[in-house]
Amino acid sequence: MFLYYILAFVIIGLDQWTKWLIVKNMELGESITIVENFLYITSHRNIGAAWGILPGQMWFFYIITTVVIVGIVYYMAKHAKGSVLLGTSLGLMLGGAIGNFIDRIFRKEVVDFVDTYIFGYDFPIFNVADSALVVGVALLMIQMFREERKAKEKLDGETGTHH
Repeated sequence: MFLYYILAFVIIGLDQWTKWLIVKNMELGESITIVENFLYITSHRNIGAAWGILPGQMWFFYIITTVVIVGIVYYMAKHAKGSVLLGTSLGLMLGGAIGNFIDRIFRKEVVDFVDTYIFGYDFPIFNVADSALVVGVALLMIQMFREERKAKEKLDGETGTHH
């Protein structure tokens, strides 16, 4: 289980380091082309949540993020033992939540910089913490589907039914 906390720490470190590089080396709004019409590094700030929703609601974010962090740590301690997928998903979510929380506390805004155009859609600009959160949630969903399937197979085995 200790490895999942190390994963969270690595995510936090990578997130804060990349944000520091953006803040120190780019002007707000400046953009660097990586792959034309697909990937750019763009210095952006977000005072809201995902996609800029609820702008300026910092106290709300402080409370929600604190509850989320406590919940993740509790769930890791209680349920992640023996499940690499669950532990990895929770470690990624913990690192992502703390990474953006650090920004909100010390900067009063979140530094975003990964700017993508996917099939012509200008996807909202994001950062390492956001990526870790999304991947963590996706892995958690996979884990939940696997557990549900195992429970159903066990129930079918006990009742003798087959689907």
